[in-house]
Amino acid sequence: QVQLVESGGGLVQPGGSLRLSCTASGLQFTHYIMRWYRQTAGAEREFVASIEPYTTATNYLDSVQGRFRISRDNGQNTAYLQMNSLKPEDTAVYYCSARNRYTRSEYWGQGTQVTVSS
Repeated sequence: QVQLVESGGGLVQPGGSLRLSCTASGLQFTHYIMRWYRQTAGAEREFVASIEPYTTATNYLDSVQGRFRISRDNGQNTAYLQMNSLKPEDTAVYYCSARNRYTRSEYWGQGTQVTVSS
């Protein structure tokens, strides 16, 4: 059974930092592109960042480029999202996904709330 478990969300002041983690089990982690998405109430889920399994090539939403950094530890089956210089507009539920680069099957975590507010 595939599971993705996110952690690290919370309340932070504008300009602060948080690091989200996503630990996967039940899959061959190195076959999966890891992605972070976010969603606010009434809006569609928005792509935030992705990282390839071997090359570790990354891709970012323009509005987080230079502030967020995605990384992964293949030995620990974990992906991370380091979020710096947080803004109120970053407030959302953040989800990680694992997408198989061969079959394109995709799994999702349960989400973690990030709130940026003074």
